[in-house]
Amino acid sequence: MSGDTAARGTRVERVVTAGAFELDGGSWEVENNVWLVGDDSEVLVVDAAHDADAIVEAVGDRTLRAIVSTHAHNDHVNAAPEVARRTGAPVLLHPDDLPLWAATHPDRAPDGELTDGQTLVIGATELTVLHTPGHAPGAICLYAPALGTVFSGDTLFQGGPGATGRSFSDFPTIVDSIRERLLTLPHGTVVRPGHGDNTTVGEEAPHLPEWIARGH
Repeated sequence: MSGDTAARGTRVERVVTAGAFELDGGSWEVENNVWLVGDDSEVLVVDAAHDADAIVEAVGDRTLRAIVSTHAHNDHVNAAPEVARRTGAPVLLHPDDLPLWAATHPDRAPDGELTDGQTLVIGATELTVLHTPGHAPGAICLYAPALGTVFSGDTLFQGGPGATGRSFSDFPTIVDSIRERLLTLPHGTVVRPGHGDNTTVGEEAPHLPEWIARGH
């Protein structure tokens, strides 16, 4: 687990977990970033992926306020019900991703909805939900201005948009989401994606025309 501190005692921690991403009959081994945002007493988990034990261990004796799902591909939600069961925290998801959620958890619905513009508060930090469809219809990002960071799920990575070649995805839609919702953030904003290394809005913004030209 790695982490860094930010304003007023709030810190961001990362746990990397591994497992399979499964969609459209295929299966791919992946590593996922599980992000924790909080202080010494309470915390929020962004994307409960693969390993409930590792996530619960990272939460420790803090109160887990919510499990926020940036989208419902199985590799981002497969550990969510177990983490919820063990901590009592609700699982939150944008309702447009309920069909994808049901493919992994047909017998257990999320506990609450995420909506565009909704504000979540953890410790002294506010995080705003940004609906960013394209990789998945209900994909969201979480923007924390006080931390100078956005948790981008699989919408934006170092080097381009998330994949749009499978069911429920659309390349023009993800381009619009990135252009209108993420590249308009301050250029110094740290982008913390669902897989791989961090980047910044300023590092990625100049490359948008290249991504459009290549089509992915």
